[in-house]
Amino acid sequence: MESKKYPKITVVTPNFNQGDFIERTILSVLEQNYPSLEYIVIDGSSNDHSVDIIKKYDTHLHYWVSEPDEGMYHAINKGFALSSGVIMCWINSDDVLWEGALHYVATQFIKNEKLQWLQGYPSVIDEDGRLLYQRDPVASKYHFYLKRYEKDFSFIQQESTFWTRELWKKTGSYLSLQYSMASDFELWLRFFKYEELYCTKKQLAAFRKRKGQKSGDGNKYLFEAGSIVKSHLENQSWMFKIKLKITKLFRAINTKTIIWIDK
Repeated sequence: MESKKYPKITVVTPNFNQGDFIERTILSVLEQNYPSLEYIVIDGSSNDHSVDIIKKYDTHLHYWVSEPDEGMYHAINKGFALSSGVIMCWINSDDVLWEGALHYVATQFIKNEKLQWLQGYPSVIDEDGRLLYQRDPVASKYHFYLKRYEKDFSFIQQESTFWTRELWKKTGSYLSLQYSMASDFELWLRFFKYEELYCTKKQLAAFRKRKGQKSGDGNKYLFEAGSIVKSHLENQSWMFKIKLKITKLFRAINTKTIIWIDK
């Protein structure tokens, strides 16, 4: 396609004191060479060398700022509020987009009118960027409402997930500040109210596993996820609740069902 026909993609990166990794994150986005990129970096007034690194790429960023905020999700909300892309995602400042991800995502959203959100093949790298492992995605809302994630800690991989601005607006245009770790999970449950999640076998991004990371507190994430499920379940229809009970008793619905966009 001609470059002018590519839909604008917004990528937001929140950062606080990730000077050891943020340059690799920024380059993973810029080196996509995507012709209609809107890249926004929101720094929470870092006191390491993060800001010096961000300034190196100032001319390639749509917007950046370094100022105190109320945490990661507040920073992401700030970034998205300043954005205009028709496709959206965020990538934390220690994770990376995979080569060719944005071109692939744009092509899929153009080709598939039903597609409103898409998850890449979940992948994990180490501190040096080496691939540690991959796993099949999870994409059924029943998997989450039945809390099957408690057995294997399998969730939708945030850094590999892209969605339309239309869906973002339909679900309120915000990430909840009520949770410190699982606001992505809460957003996905809102998305499920309106649209099915599609998946691809292509690796779009990678989560970096490193020492001292906040997301390493699995128990806290599980606690917040449980609270979110309970809250959302209260607002579900009686029909959905009956389906959930039947599935729990008789496995009437396969919670591992995946809607692949590339069979």
